[in-house]
Amino acid sequence: MAHSFYRGRDAQGRWELEVPFRGAELIDQPMYNKSSAFTAEERQLYGLSGLLPSAISTIGLQARRVYGNIVRKSEPLERYIGLAALQDRNEHLFYRVLLDHLEEFLPIVYTPTVGQASKEFSHIFRRARGVWITPKQRGRIRQVLENHPFSDVRLIVVTDNEAILGIGDQGAGGMVIPVGKLAIYSAAAGIHPAMTLPVSLDVGTNNQELLDDELYLGYRQPRLTGDEYFELIEEFMDAVAALYPRALVQWEDFRNENAHELLKRYRSRALSFNDDVQGTGATALAGILAAGRITGQVLNEHRVLIVGAGAAGGGIAFQLRAALAAEGLEGEALTRAVAVLDSRGPLLASRNDLTGLKPALAWPDELARSAGLEAGKSLAELVAGYRPTVLIGTSGRPGMFDEDVVRAMAAHAQRPLIFPFSNPTSLSEAVPSDVIAWTDGRALIATGSPFEAVSHDGKRHRIGQGNNAFVFPGIGLGALVAEASEVTDAMFAAAARALADSVSEAELAAFALYPAVSRLREVTRAVAIAVVQEVAEQAGAPEEVARRVDEAMWEPDYPVLVPV
Repeated sequence: MAHSFYRGRDAQGRWELEVPFRGAELIDQPMYNKSSAFTAEERQLYGLSGLLPSAISTIGLQARRVYGNIVRKSEPLERYIGLAALQDRNEHLFYRVLLDHLEEFLPIVYTPTVGQASKEFSHIFRRARGVWITPKQRGRIRQVLENHPFSDVRLIVVTDNEAILGIGDQGAGGMVIPVGKLAIYSAAAGIHPAMTLPVSLDVGTNNQELLDDELYLGYRQPRLTGDEYFELIEEFMDAVAALYPRALVQWEDFRNENAHELLKRYRSRALSFNDDVQGTGATALAGILAAGRITGQVLNEHRVLIVGAGAAGGGIAFQLRAALAAEGLEGEALTRAVAVLDSRGPLLASRNDLTGLKPALAWPDELARSAGLEAGKSLAELVAGYRPTVLIGTSGRPGMFDEDVVRAMAAHAQRPLIFPFSNPTSLSEAVPSDVIAWTDGRALIATGSPFEAVSHDGKRHRIGQGNNAFVFPGIGLGALVAEASEVTDAMFAAAARALADSVSEAELAAFALYPAVSRLREVTRAVAIAVVQEVAEQAGAPEEVARRVDEAMWEPDYPVLVPV
């Protein structure tokens, strides 16, 4: 996958970029701007003399200066605004700073701070990014996409803004999610930002607080639904196929029913996947596999209870069932291995309120009764009856894994796996320090948002973050490098195994089930290699696959400018 944004490489191997801009217009183009790093020759050639301070900086010096300015801001949202402003001024420098400080800034450009940025989008708005599509543009969506300045788009992250993180319908503010996801793609997977496109399908909002806000920037109508909604998306996908035939589409933060319906409609028609469903499932699977390196348990020895039956919970359930089936589990044994609860209790076949894909996850009532999964019981009682070894939360209900629930887990599991995955941090089902205290340090914990390490009985427990960022960049990069025609369940399983294998012995010794975020680019490379190898058994020798992945990973550094 060549970086077609550039003209090619010069004799020294440096990327060359053709520049159609001059003077102040060049400085105003974030993908071309070098700011104080323009050389003396470039300043003369491009009409920049006198428009910049005299000193010429390297990108490293610029990064030090910018980092100092960002960390001077104490509030996470102010840091988000500062980083967004940097991205709007100078894309290369933004990614250099982000890549150099991934562990510190990933929670800023993505969860949890991005949730607050989404809520306050219309109040902190500075500059638009990506493409906005509304119902008023039906019949001309292709022309709207053609307004995007770069034509060789390979990666699209699209949302309809309805199920943003755990905070729901954010209308126009949902655009920060595709922008943040693509920033992670460029930093972790090295996919050039000119080859990415964030899209908001702004089909309205049912959030009355937004509709009543005079500063709200979105399409000020109730949400489009039904056939009209799906017809709009069909036109969008047709336009994508026509304009960007080699692009991968990632569906992001759609409501549960729509997420599964779109996945069903398009997964074999277009290179596409849903990170909330499939990426979350692979991430959870990786955490369980990594825990097995500590406990010695293999996957088919586990019983998993998932609390929350939305896109994330359903995605985890389906991914775990697929992985267990691949290990030979079938029939009643496969059903018993994974149980799912929604806000009304266990998913049972007799319930007449199950919609979407919930019926496919429902247990026969008699089997559920025999396993201790009966309607009307508290979560602690269900845990005591079902005796899961893994408890996963995707409910968005803070504190749901209370002391009674956690102690019920610890009563039957020597090393209970407890994953409060809901994010942002304020919605986590449990606080790791409480879980460790209530299990006398025996629990292995992973969370959806970052938490500080916990000390207990002389041991330091590092809390691994079950962040989809460990999976989706490698999935996207691997699919593009392999020129895949479909993103398959087997590719996600390969990604999960690669992620689990990437946890170092030192990290496992600190009870972490996921790598440090600072290793994200290294882990993404490993996941992408595994995905390429999965796409085709004859993908090539391991060193050849690694070379192809490495060549596709862009490094943020200034190119050589060539005048047009």
